[in-house]
Amino acid sequence: MLGAVTKRAQDRHRASARRTSAQPLAASWRPDGDEPGPARRRRTRKRGLRGLLATYSWRIYAVPVLVAVTVLVFIDTANDDGTPARADQISAVRGEQDPEAPAPADPKATEQPAVPPNLNIPTAELPKGAPYPKAGEGEFDIVPGRGERVGTGGELFTYTIEIERGIDLAPYGGKDSFASLVDTTLADPRGWAATGQVSVQRIDGEAEEPDVRMTLATPETIHQPDYCGYSIKYESSCWRSSESRVMINLARWVRGAVAFGGDIGTYRQYAINHEIGHAFDNGHVGCAKNGALAPVMMQQTFGVANDYVARLNDQVGNADPVQADGKTCRYNAWPNPQARPA
Repeated sequence: MLGAVTKRAQDRHRASARRTSAQPLAASWRPDGDEPGPARRRRTRKRGLRGLLATYSWRIYAVPVLVAVTVLVFIDTANDDGTPARADQISAVRGEQDPEAPAPADPKATEQPAVPPNLNIPTAELPKGAPYPKAGEGEFDIVPGRGERVGTGGELFTYTIEIERGIDLAPYGGKDSFASLVDTTLADPRGWAATGQVSVQRIDGEAEEPDVRMTLATPETIHQPDYCGYSIKYESSCWRSSESRVMINLARWVRGAVAFGGDIGTYRQYAINHEIGHAFDNGHVGCAKNGALAPVMMQQTFGVANDYVARLNDQVGNADPVQADGKTCRYNAWPNPQARPA
């Protein structure tokens, strides 16, 4: 009896024997099905590249291709800053429409393409733009602040920054924005002080009189005979030597000039440099070379075409030396434009 039980146990553990319902699952230790014995031939595995090719055949060529495709997909679905694209961005790149997104509607507002101004026709009109107060109180407040001397040579000109009472500059950046642009414009290496012929320094005007009062004023104050007058019936700024006052016209500060093509920031720098240029005893000049940058002392507020600027001055009897010679320049805000800004 003991012998029979032992025999059945041995039979259950033979890999090739029939398994009864009581037998446990067992894996063969010869999974390739090779039979034992002297007839079995031992396989030799090839080494090196030939071994890899023999083992993996075409699959070894597929790996680099899959890597390249993965990189291309990642680049295609990433944002410009390198962050992964969202699902809605990927759908948009692939031209897929989000099924839950509403149908695209016509835009509420569209851009108007820029049209370069014709500089050879009348260009002195005030451009369209934001509203501005036309009148103030006719008195001026100094904006507090002092600065270091700018420039290393020539005569020193001190200046204050003043704003007419009754002007609310909050919609245009506040009083500090006007003062800051005056300071940075006069300190720019393309400006007058960089020539080495003059220096400038801001003072607060409480204990000493300035050489120049950089003033922002409304059009009605500007038009007064004691300041700029209104002989040419277009808004402009001026230098009033009897008052030692540069008068910057608020209308132009807000709207700019046609010749500047909507570049308000550059126009404001031009107005500062042009008017303080008069304080440095510079007169008006015309366009010297057709297509070149206009001299900063050209009346660019009215235009950059000699023919048109000369006609305006002839109408009111101004003796400015601008000849109607057909030359037209490009707008420019600087007396030293070839210098690089800091």
